[in-house]
Amino acid sequence: MAEDNQKRKREAWGSRLGIVLAVAGSAVGLGNFLRFPVQAASNGGGAFMIPYFISLLLLGIPLMWVEWTLGRYGGGFEHSTAPGIFHTMSRKARFVKYFGIIGIFGPVVIFMYYTYIESWLLGFSFFSITGKYAEVTGKEEMQGFLQAYQGLVKNNHFSSLLPAYIFFLITFAINMIVVSFGVRGGIEKLCKIAMPLLLGLGIVILIRVLTLSAPDAAKPEWNVMNGLGFMWNPDFAALKNAKVWLAAAGQIFFTLSVGIGCILTYASYLSKEDDVVLSGLTSVSVNEFSEVILGGSIIIPAAFIFFGAAGVQTVAQEGAFNLGFVTMPLIFKQIPLGGIFIFIWFFLLFVAGVTSSVSMLQPAIAFIEDEFDISRKKAIGILWGALFILCQPAVFFLKHGVVDELDFWAGTFCLVLFATVEVILFAWVYGIDRSWDEMHLGAELRVPRIYRFIIKYITPSFLLIILGFWFVQQGLPTILMRSVPTENQVYVLTTRLGLVCLFLVLMVCLKIAWSRKRKRGVEI
Repeated sequence: MAEDNQKRKREAWGSRLGIVLAVAGSAVGLGNFLRFPVQAASNGGGAFMIPYFISLLLLGIPLMWVEWTLGRYGGGFEHSTAPGIFHTMSRKARFVKYFGIIGIFGPVVIFMYYTYIESWLLGFSFFSITGKYAEVTGKEEMQGFLQAYQGLVKNNHFSSLLPAYIFFLITFAINMIVVSFGVRGGIEKLCKIAMPLLLGLGIVILIRVLTLSAPDAAKPEWNVMNGLGFMWNPDFAALKNAKVWLAAAGQIFFTLSVGIGCILTYASYLSKEDDVVLSGLTSVSVNEFSEVILGGSIIIPAAFIFFGAAGVQTVAQEGAFNLGFVTMPLIFKQIPLGGIFIFIWFFLLFVAGVTSSVSMLQPAIAFIEDEFDISRKKAIGILWGALFILCQPAVFFLKHGVVDELDFWAGTFCLVLFATVEVILFAWVYGIDRSWDEMHLGAELRVPRIYRFIIKYITPSFLLIILGFWFVQQGLPTILMRSVPTENQVYVLTTRLGLVCLFLVLMVCLKIAWSRKRKRGVEI
């Protein structure tokens, strides 16, 4: 207890490069290389890119600056998570801090299933170099291999979930080991190694894809240039479809990791003079390079060369898992040294997954440290036990829709809701004038003044419209589970009850912690 009662030294980043790479690592994940190509291909290719970049300018970049600024400001009061940070921005409205619970809840729930998916990539990296995956040929057999590995079916490849569970345990341990070394010694060191490695592997695959020639001499139009054209030539008629705009906005949230709470925690370890404007913009640039230049220019042209325009859309409709675990390996199997490129592909995705998943752990660790004033070592021990138990439903009940349910509430709905609270707090509660000045402390770059208007009016309006459309069009059917198969409804309902209980537990923990602080006379 002596260690816990002493004044803990706050975490800090070792360099600006470290924090930029860490935030970029949080953002650069499976969504860049799997989700983005699926969204682009299934929403009209080039038509998708117009609302995508508009959403980047009106949602992504403003929210990135908002989160960097809020995090640094709260860190000045020794708060590293959303509840404390929200409290510092609005001390008169005490209830606001409870909205901050979403910034702890969201990353924890995403980690519960994201780590399991991440572990598949480690497993398939291993299979690609041991020859087990090389023996699999044909689309149907590859799909069967994946489904058996996931435990959805049993065949001659896998008769149980044991191999997948072993790789899950290894991946879970890797994440916990990294965060156990702290922000500077663990997360920053990891990202300084992983991000250059990730970008390097991505460029290697990109160069190979761009040098592919049409495999079918009878269809010379199936070539790289036309594949890139599919990605960039817009069909303006598709812009009339609201679904395309909502898909683009959702992708921006997913890819930049805004609205989760991780960036708030990362930015809280900055000093008051650290530049959040340029650093935030740099992390966005790294993410967009990874997503648009690498993710978009690898998968879509490669699929176009082998399957044509219609085939690309068919592949996209089959989902991100089939794209990553079936389509891309199937393509690489048809080129020289394909086995090597299959390994590079899976390992690239695994590295991207790890840099994201460790960021999801930090808000919960900081919450336990800050609110209960205990050491990082003990905080990680508590989190390790809790998360290990919480991850099990995603592993064992994947086929019953548990992962989809977790992904919707934490990876979609909570992101938009939390971002809405953040921007309203930033621009309206704390005030756009004070927030604008806070954002520019230590800044080497002035944000264009038009962004005052965008952050105050456009961004919150955009977010409220998205929430409004969801409640009107999908809210009641989602709550009533109308699209959930009957056999899965008990699993989905149990998952929802579990999420409600987790949220309530976090709220109770926050209330208890702050009540104890007040009794001890701690200024909060």
